[in-house]
Amino acid sequence: MGSSTLSRQNFLRGGAALAAAAATATKATPARADVKKHFKLAWTIYVGWMPWPWAAEKGIVKKWADKYGITIDVVEVNDYSTSINQYTAGGFDALTITNMDTLAVPAIGGVDSTSIITGDYSNGNDALILKDKTSFDAVKGQKVNIVEYSVSQYLLARGLQMHHMTERDVKLVNTSDADMAAAFETPAVTAVVTWNPIVLQILQDKKAHEVFSSAKIPGEILDLVIVNTPTLKANPDFAKALVGAWYETLGIMLSNTPEGEAARTEMGKLSGTDLAGFDAQLKTTYLFSNPAKAAAFTRSGKLVTTMEYVRQFLFTNGLMGQGASSADVVGIEFPNGKILGDSKKVMFRFTDEYMKMAASKSL
Repeated sequence: MGSSTLSRQNFLRGGAALAAAAATATKATPARADVKKHFKLAWTIYVGWMPWPWAAEKGIVKKWADKYGITIDVVEVNDYSTSINQYTAGGFDALTITNMDTLAVPAIGGVDSTSIITGDYSNGNDALILKDKTSFDAVKGQKVNIVEYSVSQYLLARGLQMHHMTERDVKLVNTSDADMAAAFETPAVTAVVTWNPIVLQILQDKKAHEVFSSAKIPGEILDLVIVNTPTLKANPDFAKALVGAWYETLGIMLSNTPEGEAARTEMGKLSGTDLAGFDAQLKTTYLFSNPAKAAAFTRSGKLVTTMEYVRQFLFTNGLMGQGASSADVVGIEFPNGKILGDSKKVMFRFTDEYMKMAASKSL
């Protein structure tokens, strides 16, 4: 990987802090929002979200905002959990976030949000690594160092499920992602679940063996751009500008051209690594570069199945709010109108509308 790893506060994708956040984020979404001209998108450092600061620096975001007569601030928040809390409290109109965390915090916190961009999914970025063992089954009975309540725990739960085990077959040891690589080097630690770039760092150890990764559950750990739903309904041009800027940027960064390499180099620097490190993380990230494919995935039954896994995971781990008697405490709506959970309390929506507009070049 690159010359530096990303700091804990800059790379957290979920975690125990979000469990507390769900309890404190109680600002209810207003029934309607006003038409306005100025908007704010919050982002944090992650390979799949680095197009945003680059697009802002290069004037691509401004170009699309100007087209619709609006302004958009693209704001870095140093800590992922903080960005979610600030969005949930109404400090931002849009946010880069995972599907699991959207349900766990803003939705449970009473803030109605719509995912307008299905950006990517982890396709090997998250992994279970064992020391001196090469089979998943060897994890049984082991202590597993992990960031509890994060996408790492979701990954482990799915892996255990697929291998006919449960979390009762292992003992979780809550460990900061900042300490994970160093912990693996100690004799007492024999199993870890973590994410890139830490995975790449740990796998440099000859004793380390990846036995399960998010490549085994493609399309389940999703990175999205969500918008406050009342704000979106009152200001659809905001979503059009974001989606237009997003796909123009992907077209540049993923091209096999000097311009594409320069873009990835700058994105790597912005995220604390170099071109080689950034490209290594891209290899284990499935970016939906084609808006038609992104829209099709968002309409698919696969997404419904994934969100069923996610909501059941959150409920099982007590992350659906105090007193939740089932995973149906809030509703999740999909483009075909299907709803999981409470249809009278939909707080998380997926739309393919704007991605379809990008695909048909009608933005």
